[in-house]
Amino acid sequence: MSKIGKKPIIIPEGVEVKINDGFLSFKGRNGELSVKVLPFVKPEIKDETIVFIIQNKSKQARANWGTQRALAQNAIIGVNEGFNKSLLIEGIGYRASTEALPAGRQGNTLVLSLGLSHPVKFAPPDGIKISVEKNIIKVSGADKELVGRAAANIRAFKKPEPYKGKGIRYEGEIIRRKAGKKVAVTTK
Repeated sequence: MSKIGKKPIIIPEGVEVKINDGFLSFKGRNGELSVKVLPFVKPEIKDETIVFIIQNKSKQARANWGTQRALAQNAIIGVNEGFNKSLLIEGIGYRASTEALPAGRQGNTLVLSLGLSHPVKFAPPDGIKISVEKNIIKVSGADKELVGRAAANIRAFKKPEPYKGKGIRYEGEIIRRKAGKKVAVTTK
């Protein structure tokens, strides 16, 4: 039995939840999200809570039960509060800035100077906002998966290296450092 799946989700004020032909739709102050209902799981809305009912006792049904509840919880948090990821840039000459996106799109393009012969530009997907303060890049949005994927794509441009720690890393990420080459001391 799934310990996560059997917990009901309390719907906070300002969030609307609807069940539409195979999808759960969430609407809040940060936007709208929809989550596909997984097989063997049936969502029900009762008294400002969402309850998920398992339809059979197979292993896949139990796995989908907990996953469906976690996806719905993340969608509610996303449309109500939003998700954030912070990235740190470390290294001499490594900089980040933002510039406006082309007409018709919201947000900013991230421009990174990472010691390459050209600046690297990253246009965020729709629903993701990027801001830069000194050497900190903040990625925010309502969809937890999109925020995490955008942050991972930015980090992939210059992963932190283990000798000096230069590169782009998550805030709070610990980089295991290696000792560099040491000069061999010879004695006569």
